[in-house]
Amino acid sequence: MSLTSTSRPRTVPSTSRAAHAGTSHSLWSYPALDVDTRRYAGIVKPMSQELIRASFVNTTLGEIERIPLPGLHDVLWEDREYLGWRDSSAHQRGFLVHWSGDSAVGIVLRASEFSLQNGISAMCSLCRISQPSDQVTLFSAPRAGQAGRDGNTVGTYICDDLACSHLIRILPPSSSPQPSREELLATRTEGLLARVQAFTSDVASTSR
Repeated sequence: MSLTSTSRPRTVPSTSRAAHAGTSHSLWSYPALDVDTRRYAGIVKPMSQELIRASFVNTTLGEIERIPLPGLHDVLWEDREYLGWRDSSAHQRGFLVHWSGDSAVGIVLRASEFSLQNGISAMCSLCRISQPSDQVTLFSAPRAGQAGRDGNTVGTYICDDLACSHLIRILPPSSSPQPSREELLATRTEGLLARVQAFTSDVASTSR
C-alpha cells in the first residue's frame, strides 16, 4: 500500500483564502497558537507496525486489527511531522499517527462525502497552506471513549492526501526582507506539530 492515496496530482498553492463550510460536529478552526511551539521540534522518530496499531485512541481493538497499514520501509521520518494515509479499499477512511513525547498517538478519520466548491482556494487547518479546494477535505474523528461511542466527533479541514509534511516543504525563493527558507520551514514545522498535537488531544479527551 502506498503511504498516501490520491487520484490526482497535487497543485502547488498560490493563494491565502481559507475554506469555510457548515458541519454538525465540533469543528476546529485553530486560532493563532499561544504555546511555545519550539518544544515540538525534533521529535519525529520511526514507528513500527506494532507501535502504530497500539497508538489508536478512538476505535475498538477489533477495528484496530483490521486497519490497513502503509509500507514503512521508504518513509523519510526526518521529513515527516506525522504519518497519514487513506484506506485504499475504503477511501473515506483515513489515519493519522504522530509522536507526543515518548508515546505515539493515532486517530481514525472519516472524510466527508461532500466536496468544497470548485474553483476556490482552501486552507488546511493543520499545515495552514492554501491550495485548490479539491485538495482539502473535511475530516471528522470520533472522540475517544464513551463520547465517541455516543456519536460525538471533532472535525477539521485537512489536506486530502494527508501529506502536510510534503506541502510545508514546498518553499518560495528567498527574498529580503522575508524570512530565510530555513526559518520559514522551521516555523511551518513547529506550527504543524503543535496543531496536530492540539487536534489529537481534543479527540483523545474523554471529558467532553
